Amino acid sequence: MEILDALILGVIQGLTEFLPVSSSGHLELGKAILGDSSIPEESMLFTVVMHFATALSTIVVFRKDILEIIKGLFLFQWNEEMQFSVKIIISMIPAVIIGLLFEEQLEQLFGGSVMLVGFMLIVTALLLWLADKAKNTLKPVTYSNAFVIGIAQAIAMLPGISRSGATISTSVLLGNDKTKAARFSFLMVVPLIFGKIAKDLLSGGLTFTSENTASLGVGFIAAFLAGLVACTWMIALVKKSKLSYFAIYCLIVGIIAIAVSYTNG
Repeated sequence: MEILDALILGVIQGLTEFLPVSSSGHLELGKAILGDSSIPEESMLFTVVMHFATALSTIVVFRKDILEIIKGLFLFQWNEEMQFSVKIIISMIPAVIIGLLFEEQLEQLFGGSVMLVGFMLIVTALLLWLADKAKNTLKPVTYSNAFVIGIAQAIAMLPGISRSGATISTSVLLGNDKTKAARFSFLMVVPLIFGKIAKDLLSGGLTFTSENTASLGVGFIAAFLAGLVACTWMIALVKKSKLSYFAIYCLIVGIIAIAVSYTNG
């Protein structure tokens, strides 16, 4: 992958990770437009590294929340921080199961399947539209909510399904407060990404060579910086309940992706 291509894809990842428009879907569309010819394993490597960058930007933006959670955990009490952490663990269960059982099949989907991305973006648009119609409440995320939101996160492993869009929409449709839903959505993915990176490093799944190190580095920095901006922006947008705009965007991009794929096919 060329350095410029990595820079562009890194910015795309950073901006779209937090906006409910599917970062993985946009990465696949970006690779297709730029003519990326990486084999599925290499393509998945770049995707994982970009997600790692945005996970770090999440930590920076929510550093105060994370510090409070860590402090609360070390009190070894059934306090709010401990309960929140248990909910995060519960939310991880579906994605961990799907990731372990269908890892190879998922990797094969990250190879420029524009048609699949198009259809999944339309699904994302529907979820966002439904969530935008839901009334806002002050209800916090419950343990059962956490598991259902975790199922949504597992489904969002498909390129084109927005992880933040699916999890925030599911949480809101369950009756949760939109601000609390966004906070939970952004924090629940962090341990999963770090767990994925650790697993691949230990198993030798991520192979860095002199040919891809430079492009991965540039993409990582671009995704991290763009992620800082997008995360802060998204928090403000969720409070204003503007999900319908993203639904329209996903619908348009999804239709265009399907049309282009059909024409080229």
